[in-house]
Amino acid sequence: MKTLLIVWHSRTGGSRQMAEAAARGAGAEGEVAVRLLPAETALAADVLGADGYVFVAPENLASLSGAMKEFFDRTYYDVLDRVAGRPYALLVCAGSDGQGVVRQVGRIATGWRLKPAAEPVVVVTGAQDRPAIQAPKTIAPPELARCEEVGQALAAGLAMGIF
Repeated sequence: MKTLLIVWHSRTGGSRQMAEAAARGAGAEGEVAVRLLPAETALAADVLGADGYVFVAPENLASLSGAMKEFFDRTYYDVLDRVAGRPYALLVCAGSDGQGVVRQVGRIATGWRLKPAAEPVVVVTGAQDRPAIQAPKTIAPPELARCEEVGQALAAGLAMGIF
């Protein structure tokens, strides 16, 4: 059975909701094992043990959140040259445009030689002042549906051997 690893980080709940939606979508396929791990606990062995990935991160100060960056820093060299060709997708919960995160993860994925399986999904919350940035987030159902679709498509592709 193929395995889809979803690694996420969230302070205010937005990215967590997006990761859970992707997991629901992936789980709907039924033919792929889905592992949903917080970035703080995900290890190189988890990355090596998966056939595809969904990375879910918030935008912090126009770039990748520290915990998600630390996940990549901690696992990068242990999996380098060992995951080439595997598919990935990216989901970003952003206060502004999320493009800093898209660029950073794109560079990391290029280094690992992963294949993008979907266009990045960026959900813009519009949080721009301290109270809004620090407030718990609620992601709208249409945006969660987009995340579910990404999870389902990646799982379907793994199950069918497309990836």
